[in-house]
Amino acid sequence: MNSDNILIHKELQNEKFSKTSSNTIKAKQSWKNHASHFESAIFDPWYKAITKIHSIISSQTVLFFNSKGLSPVLLPVTTGSISSPMGLGSDSMPVKINLGGVDTYLADSMQFLLEYSLRLNDMGVYYIMPTFRGEEQDKRHLNQFYHAESEITGGLDDVIDLSSSYVTHLCDYFLNNEKSLLSQFTDDLTHLKRLSSYKSNIPRIKFSDAVKILGKDEIYIESHESGFKKITNDGEKKLIEIYEGPVWLTHFPRLSVPFYQANWEDEYSLTADLLMGIGETLGAGERNTYAADVIENLKVRNVNRKEYEWYIRMRELSPLRTSGFGMGVERFILWLINHDDIRDCQLLPRIHGENILP
Repeated sequence: MNSDNILIHKELQNEKFSKTSSNTIKAKQSWKNHASHFESAIFDPWYKAITKIHSIISSQTVLFFNSKGLSPVLLPVTTGSISSPMGLGSDSMPVKINLGGVDTYLADSMQFLLEYSLRLNDMGVYYIMPTFRGEEQDKRHLNQFYHAESEITGGLDDVIDLSSSYVTHLCDYFLNNEKSLLSQFTDDLTHLKRLSSYKSNIPRIKFSDAVKILGKDEIYIESHESGFKKITNDGEKKLIEIYEGPVWLTHFPRLSVPFYQANWEDEYSLTADLLMGIGETLGAGERNTYAADVIENLKVRNVNRKEYEWYIRMRELSPLRTSGFGMGVERFILWLINHDDIRDCQLLPRIHGENILP
Protein backbone atom coordinates (compact mmCIF):
# COMPACT_ATOMS: atom_id res chain seq x y z
CA MET A 1 0.00 0.00 0.00
CA ASN A 2 1.62 3.27 -1.07
CA SER A 3 1.75 6.44 1.08
CA ASP A 4 -1.23 8.06 -0.68
CA ASN A 5 -3.41 5.00 -0.04
CA ILE A 6 -2.26 4.85 3.60
CA LEU A 7 -3.27 8.51 4.06
CA ILE A 8 -6.67 7.89 2.44
CA HIS A 9 -7.19 4.82 4.63
CA LYS A 10 -6.42 6.78 7.83
CA GLU A 11 -8.78 9.59 6.81
CA LEU A 12 -11.57 7.12 6.11
CA GLN A 13 -11.03 5.34 9.42
CA ASN A 14 -11.06 8.61 11.36
CA GLU A 15 -14.25 9.67 9.61
CA LYS A 16 -15.88 6.31 10.32
CA PHE A 17 -15.20 6.47 14.04
CA SER A 18 -16.34 10.09 14.27
CA LYS A 19 -19.83 9.28 12.99
CA THR A 20 -22.79 9.85 15.27
CA SER A 21 -26.13 8.08 15.02
CA SER A 22 -29.00 9.65 13.12
CA ASN A 23 -32.57 8.87 12.25
CA THR A 24 -32.04 6.49 9.35
CA ILE A 25 -34.96 4.61 7.86
CA LYS A 26 -35.28 0.89 8.53
CA ALA A 27 -36.52 -1.98 6.37
CA LYS A 28 -39.83 -3.24 7.76
CA GLN A 29 -39.66 -6.34 5.54
CA SER A 30 -43.33 -6.09 4.70
CA TRP A 31 -42.63 -8.45 1.77
CA LYS A 32 -42.96 -11.29 4.27
CA ASN A 33 -46.73 -10.73 4.08
CA HIS A 34 -47.36 -10.72 0.33
CA ALA A 35 -51.05 -9.92 0.58
CA SER A 36 -50.56 -6.60 2.34
CA HIS A 37 -47.06 -5.65 1.12
CA PHE A 38 -48.13 -3.30 -1.66
CA GLU A 39 -50.37 -1.33 0.72
CA SER A 40 -47.54 -0.96 3.23
CA ALA A 41 -44.86 -0.17 0.64
CA ILE A 42 -46.83 2.63 -1.00
CA PHE A 43 -46.49 4.69 2.20
CA ASP A 44 -43.05 3.43 3.26
CA PRO A 45 -40.12 5.89 2.91
CA TRP A 46 -37.80 2.89 2.50
CA TYR A 47 -39.39 1.92 -0.82
CA LYS A 48 -39.66 5.50 -1.99
CA ALA A 49 -35.90 5.83 -1.53
CA ILE A 50 -35.15 2.40 -3.04
CA THR A 51 -37.22 3.32 -6.12
CA LYS A 52 -35.21 6.53 -6.44
CA ILE A 53 -31.99 4.51 -6.35
CA HIS A 54 -33.34 2.17 -9.05
CA SER A 55 -34.06 5.20 -11.23
CA ILE A 56 -30.60 6.71 -10.74
CA ILE A 57 -28.80 3.46 -11.52
CA SER A 58 -30.86 3.03 -14.68
CA SER A 59 -30.26 6.55 -15.98
CA GLN A 60 -26.58 6.62 -15.02
CA THR A 61 -26.01 3.25 -16.67
CA VAL A 62 -27.30 4.66 -19.94
CA LEU A 63 -25.14 7.78 -19.60
CA PHE A 64 -22.03 5.78 -18.77
CA PHE A 65 -22.26 3.29 -21.62
CA ASN A 66 -23.32 5.89 -24.15
CA SER A 67 -20.23 7.92 -23.18
CA LYS A 68 -18.13 4.84 -24.02
CA GLY A 69 -19.76 4.45 -27.42
CA LEU A 70 -21.71 1.30 -26.54
CA SER A 71 -25.23 0.77 -27.83
CA PRO A 72 -28.26 -0.48 -25.89
CA VAL A 73 -30.01 -3.55 -27.27
CA LEU A 74 -33.57 -4.79 -26.74
CA LEU A 75 -33.68 -8.56 -26.30
CA PRO A 76 -36.31 -11.19 -25.43
CA VAL A 77 -36.69 -12.69 -21.96
CA THR A 78 -37.13 -16.29 -23.16
CA THR A 79 -34.42 -18.59 -24.46
CA GLY A 80 -33.71 -22.16 -25.46
CA SER A 81 -30.03 -21.78 -24.54
CA ILE A 82 -29.45 -21.14 -20.85
CA SER A 83 -26.07 -19.73 -19.86
CA SER A 84 -25.31 -19.01 -16.20
CA PRO A 85 -26.15 -22.40 -14.64
CA MET A 86 -23.85 -24.33 -16.98
CA GLY A 87 -20.73 -24.44 -14.78
CA LEU A 88 -19.99 -27.41 -12.51
CA GLY A 89 -19.38 -24.92 -9.72
CA SER A 90 -22.59 -22.96 -10.25
CA ASP A 91 -25.29 -22.83 -7.59
CA SER A 92 -27.94 -21.28 -9.84
CA MET A 93 -30.78 -23.08 -11.59
CA PRO A 94 -32.71 -22.19 -14.77
CA VAL A 95 -36.43 -21.43 -14.75
CA LYS A 96 -38.27 -23.64 -17.23
CA ILE A 97 -41.75 -22.72 -18.45
CA ASN A 98 -44.26 -23.93 -21.01
CA LEU A 99 -45.14 -21.16 -23.44
CA GLY A 100 -47.80 -21.95 -26.02
CA GLY A 101 -47.14 -25.67 -25.67
CA VAL A 102 -43.37 -25.32 -26.07
CA ASP A 103 -40.88 -25.79 -23.25
CA THR A 104 -38.51 -22.85 -22.92
CA TYR A 105 -36.58 -20.94 -20.28
CA LEU A 106 -36.92 -17.49 -18.77
CA ALA A 107 -33.70 -15.56 -19.15
CA ASP A 108 -30.99 -16.42 -16.64
CA SER A 109 -28.96 -13.91 -18.66
CA MET A 110 -29.07 -12.85 -22.28
CA GLN A 111 -25.29 -12.84 -22.53
CA PHE A 112 -25.39 -15.15 -25.56
CA LEU A 113 -27.54 -12.66 -27.44
CA LEU A 114 -25.28 -9.83 -26.35
CA GLU A 115 -22.46 -11.76 -28.04
CA TYR A 116 -24.64 -12.07 -31.13
CA SER A 117 -25.62 -8.39 -31.03
CA LEU A 118 -21.96 -7.41 -30.72
CA ARG A 119 -21.33 -8.88 -34.15
CA LEU A 120 -23.86 -6.37 -35.47
CA ASN A 121 -22.35 -3.46 -33.53
CA ASP A 122 -18.65 -3.91 -32.83
CA MET A 123 -18.41 -0.79 -30.63
CA GLY A 124 -20.02 -2.76 -27.80
CA VAL A 125 -23.52 -3.44 -26.48
CA TYR A 126 -25.32 -3.37 -23.13
CA TYR A 127 -28.68 -3.66 -21.40
CA ILE A 128 -30.46 -3.66 -18.06
CA MET A 129 -33.04 -6.44 -18.03
CA PRO A 130 -34.67 -8.93 -15.65
CA THR A 131 -33.05 -12.22 -14.74
CA PHE A 132 -34.83 -15.32 -13.49
CA ARG A 133 -33.23 -17.96 -11.26
CA GLY A 134 -34.62 -21.18 -9.83
CA GLU A 135 -32.68 -21.50 -6.58
CA GLU A 136 -34.31 -20.67 -3.27
CA GLN A 137 -34.59 -17.01 -2.31
CA ASP A 138 -32.63 -15.86 0.74
CA LYS A 139 -30.71 -12.84 2.07
CA ARG A 140 -28.24 -13.06 -0.85
CA HIS A 141 -30.45 -14.33 -3.67
CA LEU A 142 -33.64 -13.25 -5.44
CA ASN A 143 -35.81 -15.33 -7.77
CA GLN A 144 -36.11 -12.32 -10.06
CA PHE A 145 -33.61 -9.49 -10.19
CA TYR A 146 -32.04 -7.03 -12.60
CA HIS A 147 -28.78 -7.41 -14.47
CA ALA A 148 -26.71 -4.65 -16.01
CA GLU A 149 -24.73 -6.51 -18.67
CA SER A 150 -22.32 -5.58 -21.42
CA GLU A 151 -20.27 -7.28 -24.13
CA ILE A 152 -17.26 -5.74 -25.88
CA THR A 153 -14.50 -6.78 -28.24
CA GLY A 154 -11.27 -7.49 -26.39
CA GLY A 155 -9.96 -9.59 -23.54
CA LEU A 156 -10.43 -10.03 -19.81
CA ASP A 157 -8.33 -7.01 -18.87
CA ASP A 158 -10.44 -4.82 -21.16
CA VAL A 159 -13.72 -5.85 -19.56
CA ILE A 160 -12.31 -5.58 -16.04
CA ASP A 161 -11.27 -2.01 -16.87
CA LEU A 162 -14.72 -1.22 -18.30
CA SER A 163 -16.71 -2.72 -15.43
CA SER A 164 -14.41 -1.15 -12.83
CA SER A 165 -15.05 2.22 -14.45
CA TYR A 166 -18.79 1.50 -14.46
CA VAL A 167 -19.12 0.73 -10.74
CA THR A 168 -16.82 3.64 -9.91
CA HIS A 169 -18.99 5.93 -12.04
CA LEU A 170 -22.11 4.86 -10.15
CA CYS A 171 -20.31 5.23 -6.82
CA ASP A 172 -19.03 8.71 -7.65
CA TYR A 173 -22.44 9.87 -8.83
CA PHE A 174 -24.13 8.86 -5.59
CA LEU A 175 -21.25 10.21 -3.52
CA ASN A 176 -21.22 13.58 -5.27
CA ASN A 177 -24.93 14.09 -5.91
CA GLU A 178 -27.05 11.90 -3.62
CA LYS A 179 -25.58 12.04 -0.11
CA SER A 180 -28.93 13.09 1.32
CA LEU A 181 -30.56 10.06 -0.29
CA LEU A 182 -27.90 7.69 1.03
CA SER A 183 -28.06 9.29 4.49
CA GLN A 184 -31.57 7.89 4.81
CA PHE A 185 -30.00 4.41 4.95
CA THR A 186 -26.58 4.86 6.53
CA ASP A 187 -24.35 7.37 8.31
CA ASP A 188 -21.20 5.70 7.02
CA LEU A 189 -20.06 6.41 3.45
CA THR A 190 -16.47 5.27 3.88
CA HIS A 191 -17.05 2.29 1.56
CA LEU A 192 -18.01 4.66 -1.28
CA LYS A 193 -15.06 6.94 -0.61
CA ARG A 194 -12.67 3.99 -0.60
CA LEU A 195 -13.94 2.71 -3.96
CA SER A 196 -13.80 6.22 -5.38
CA SER A 197 -10.18 6.57 -4.19
CA TYR A 198 -9.17 3.61 -6.35
CA LYS A 199 -10.12 5.61 -9.48
CA SER A 200 -11.13 2.33 -11.18
CA ASN A 201 -7.80 0.66 -10.24
CA ILE A 202 -9.47 -1.83 -7.94
CA PRO A 203 -7.07 -4.39 -6.38
CA ARG A 204 -6.87 -7.84 -8.01
CA ILE A 205 -5.89 -11.28 -6.77
CA LYS A 206 -5.75 -14.54 -8.72
CA PHE A 207 -7.83 -17.44 -7.41
CA SER A 208 -4.76 -19.61 -6.80
CA ASP A 209 -3.15 -16.88 -4.70
CA ALA A 210 -6.37 -16.29 -2.78
CA VAL A 211 -6.53 -19.98 -1.87
CA LYS A 212 -3.02 -19.72 -0.41
CA ILE A 213 -3.98 -16.66 1.64
CA LEU A 214 -7.18 -18.23 2.96
CA GLY A 215 -5.41 -21.47 3.86
CA LYS A 216 -7.11 -24.82 4.42
CA ASP A 217 -9.98 -23.52 6.53
CA GLU A 218 -13.17 -25.26 5.34
CA ILE A 219 -15.14 -22.15 6.20
CA TYR A 220 -13.33 -20.40 3.35
CA ILE A 221 -12.43 -23.19 0.91
CA GLU A 222 -14.49 -26.12 -0.40
CA SER A 223 -13.44 -29.00 -2.62
CA HIS A 224 -15.75 -29.93 -5.50
CA GLU A 225 -16.26 -33.56 -6.45
CA SER A 226 -14.84 -32.77 -9.91
CA GLY A 227 -11.48 -31.92 -8.38
CA PHE A 228 -11.39 -28.13 -8.21
CA LYS A 229 -11.59 -25.82 -5.23
CA LYS A 230 -14.27 -23.22 -4.51
CA ILE A 231 -14.06 -20.13 -2.34
CA THR A 232 -17.16 -19.90 -0.14
CA ASN A 233 -19.16 -16.78 0.60
CA ASP A 234 -17.33 -16.58 3.92
CA GLY A 235 -14.10 -16.76 1.94
CA GLU A 236 -15.24 -13.89 -0.27
CA LYS A 237 -16.05 -11.81 2.80
CA LYS A 238 -12.64 -12.61 4.26
CA LEU A 239 -10.93 -11.36 1.09
CA ILE A 240 -12.98 -8.15 1.27
CA GLU A 241 -11.86 -7.80 4.88
CA ILE A 242 -8.20 -8.40 3.98
CA TYR A 243 -8.32 -5.81 1.20
CA GLU A 244 -10.46 -3.46 3.28
CA GLY A 245 -12.95 -3.04 0.45
CA PRO A 246 -13.71 -4.18 -3.11
CA VAL A 247 -11.32 -6.66 -4.73
CA TRP A 248 -11.24 -8.51 -8.04
CA LEU A 249 -10.92 -12.30 -7.70
CA THR A 250 -9.62 -13.56 -11.06
CA HIS A 251 -8.74 -16.71 -13.03
CA PHE A 252 -11.11 -19.27 -11.51
CA PRO A 253 -10.59 -23.02 -12.05
CA ARG A 254 -11.71 -23.77 -15.60
CA LEU A 255 -14.19 -26.51 -14.65
CA SER A 256 -15.91 -24.25 -12.10
CA VAL A 257 -17.06 -21.81 -14.81
CA PRO A 258 -19.40 -22.27 -17.79
CA PHE A 259 -18.23 -23.72 -21.11
CA TYR A 260 -18.27 -20.39 -22.94
CA GLN A 261 -15.48 -18.89 -20.82
CA ALA A 262 -11.99 -18.99 -22.33
CA ASN A 263 -9.31 -21.18 -20.77
CA TRP A 264 -6.12 -19.81 -19.21
CA GLU A 265 -3.12 -22.06 -18.84
CA ASP A 266 -4.01 -25.67 -18.04
CA GLU A 267 -6.37 -25.48 -15.10
CA TYR A 268 -7.77 -21.96 -15.00
CA SER A 269 -10.03 -19.60 -16.94
CA LEU A 270 -10.13 -15.98 -18.09
CA THR A 271 -12.78 -14.98 -15.57
CA ALA A 272 -13.20 -12.55 -12.69
CA ASP A 273 -15.65 -11.66 -9.93
CA LEU A 274 -15.79 -8.26 -8.25
CA LEU A 275 -16.20 -8.88 -4.53
CA MET A 276 -17.84 -6.08 -2.54
CA GLY A 277 -20.49 -5.86 0.14
CA ILE A 278 -21.95 -9.34 0.66
CA GLY A 279 -19.52 -10.93 -1.82
CA GLU A 280 -19.74 -11.45 -5.57
CA THR A 281 -21.57 -8.46 -7.06
CA LEU A 282 -20.27 -8.44 -10.63
CA GLY A 283 -18.95 -11.27 -12.80
CA ALA A 284 -16.81 -10.93 -15.92
CA GLY A 285 -15.15 -13.20 -18.43
CA GLU A 286 -13.45 -13.57 -21.78
CA ARG A 287 -15.30 -15.85 -24.20
CA ASN A 288 -13.97 -18.60 -26.43
CA THR A 289 -13.05 -17.11 -29.79
CA TYR A 290 -13.29 -20.26 -31.91
CA ALA A 291 -15.94 -22.95 -32.35
CA ALA A 292 -13.47 -25.77 -31.62
CA ASP A 293 -12.83 -24.37 -28.12
CA VAL A 294 -16.58 -24.21 -27.37
CA ILE A 295 -17.02 -27.80 -28.55
CA GLU A 296 -14.14 -29.03 -26.40
CA ASN A 297 -15.42 -27.20 -23.31
CA LEU A 298 -18.92 -28.62 -23.77
CA LYS A 299 -17.46 -32.11 -24.04
CA VAL A 300 -15.30 -31.77 -20.92
CA ARG A 301 -18.33 -30.63 -18.91
CA ASN A 302 -20.65 -33.31 -20.31
CA VAL A 303 -23.05 -30.65 -21.61
CA ASN A 304 -25.24 -31.68 -24.54
CA ARG A 305 -24.30 -29.46 -27.48
CA LYS A 306 -27.73 -29.70 -29.13
CA GLU A 307 -29.08 -26.43 -27.68
CA TYR A 308 -25.80 -24.67 -28.48
CA GLU A 309 -25.31 -25.61 -32.14
CA TRP A 310 -26.28 -22.07 -33.13
CA TYR A 311 -23.70 -20.69 -30.68
CA ILE A 312 -21.02 -22.89 -32.22
CA ARG A 313 -22.13 -21.89 -35.72
CA MET A 314 -21.91 -18.18 -34.79
CA ARG A 315 -18.21 -18.69 -34.12
CA GLU A 316 -17.74 -20.56 -37.36
CA LEU A 317 -19.34 -17.66 -39.25
CA SER A 318 -17.78 -14.87 -37.22
CA PRO A 319 -14.95 -15.76 -34.81
CA LEU A 320 -14.39 -12.79 -32.54
CA ARG A 321 -12.49 -12.20 -29.32
CA THR A 322 -15.05 -10.77 -26.90
CA SER A 323 -15.51 -10.28 -23.18
CA GLY A 324 -18.44 -9.28 -21.05
CA PHE A 325 -19.74 -8.66 -17.56
CA GLY A 326 -22.95 -8.72 -15.61
CA MET A 327 -23.70 -6.80 -12.41
CA GLY A 328 -26.57 -7.68 -10.12
CA VAL A 329 -28.29 -4.34 -9.61
CA GLU A 330 -29.82 -5.27 -6.27
CA ARG A 331 -26.47 -6.59 -5.02
CA PHE A 332 -24.86 -3.27 -5.90
CA ILE A 333 -27.63 -1.52 -3.98
CA LEU A 334 -26.93 -3.73 -0.94
CA TRP A 335 -23.34 -2.50 -0.95
CA LEU A 336 -24.40 1.08 -1.68
CA ILE A 337 -26.71 1.40 1.32
CA ASN A 338 -24.70 -0.80 3.73
CA HIS A 339 -27.55 -3.31 3.99
CA ASP A 340 -27.56 -7.08 4.50
CA ASP A 341 -30.81 -8.45 2.99
CA ILE A 342 -31.31 -8.29 -0.75
CA ARG A 343 -35.03 -8.97 -0.42
CA ASP A 344 -35.44 -5.40 0.85
CA CYS A 345 -33.98 -4.02 -2.41
CA GLN A 346 -36.84 -4.89 -4.78
CA LEU A 347 -40.08 -2.95 -4.79
CA LEU A 348 -42.39 -5.91 -5.34
CA PRO A 349 -41.50 -9.47 -4.24
CA ARG A 350 -41.52 -12.35 -6.71
CA ILE A 351 -41.17 -15.86 -5.28
CA HIS A 352 -41.39 -19.09 -7.24
CA GLY A 353 -44.51 -21.13 -6.59
CA GLU A 354 -46.48 -18.18 -5.23
CA ASN A 355 -49.02 -16.00 -7.00
CA ILE A 356 -48.27 -12.49 -5.75
CA LEU A 357 -50.36 -9.43 -6.58
CA PRO A 358 -49.87 -6.88 -7.94
